[in-house]
Amino acid sequence: MLLVISTDSHLHTPMYFFLCHLSFLDASYSSIIVPKLLENLLSKWKTISLLKCFTQISLVIFSGATEACLLSVMAYDRFQAVCHPLLYVVAMNRKVCTSLVAASWAIGMGTGLVNTILLAQHHFCGPNLIRSFACELPPVLLLACSDPSISIASILTTMVVLGLGTLVLLLGSYNRIIMTALGINSATGRSKIFSTCSSHFLVVTIFYGSEDPLCRVSGMGWTVSANSIVSIVLSSVHSFVQFPSRYMTPASGSALEQVLSVQYSVVTPLLNPLIYSLKNQEVKAALRRMLARKPRLTF
Repeated sequence: MLLVISTDSHLHTPMYFFLCHLSFLDASYSSIIVPKLLENLLSKWKTISLLKCFTQISLVIFSGATEACLLSVMAYDRFQAVCHPLLYVVAMNRKVCTSLVAASWAIGMGTGLVNTILLAQHHFCGPNLIRSFACELPPVLLLACSDPSISIASILTTMVVLGLGTLVLLLGSYNRIIMTALGINSATGRSKIFSTCSSHFLVVTIFYGSEDPLCRVSGMGWTVSANSIVSIVLSSVHSFVQFPSRYMTPASGSALEQVLSVQYSVVTPLLNPLIYSLKNQEVKAALRRMLARKPRLTF
């Protein structure tokens, strides 16, 4: 997807500019999780240093937060294109698009750093056994022997400010898009609007609604303790809005948990480019043009 967008001038528009960054984030997320996952599957000693573990946590949070912001930005872009087509070029000019992407990356970096730094302040007295394919915030936080209230406060603040903010922008944009589409008398016009937004809507649906955290909490069998309170708070917040998908849920070590972990680290990043390429005529046309080009040798 990155190659197709960068090499075809027909795709140098705001929507594909954002899609290019989304594709890069998907590739980055898989690169964070998959190499260590394969190493653990092939190695007898499945260990990771604290530095590498916290780095992985920070990068996972960063990629999830940035993607949540970027999906909201893409929804806003579709809102401008559908509801204000005559002002679209002015409203979504190069400076605005660059600023929105830069803000998404900055928010993601800040979120990852703050939550990871606060997690690193805790004391871990062992046994430091993580029942997951990768280092993620919930299972590592449950290993802390010190008071986790500061980390919990940071997570809840992140959820309220960032999680709700991106969700409200998404819902608001799609509400206006649907109202505009329903107000059009032409069936062709409505079909064109829904076709334009269907790929993004499907990606958003996968990102926010592909798992049910409550079904995992119910099977954990914990007694009421500090750790169980932490887990219930994390999973309850996550059941309201997913940011990112595996960021806010406790690890039970079950087979379902492992399958979901692989889904979000491998399957979902692979699905997003396929969704945008198979359901988008412009991308398919650009791909055909790229494949039809004859290689030239310069002597």
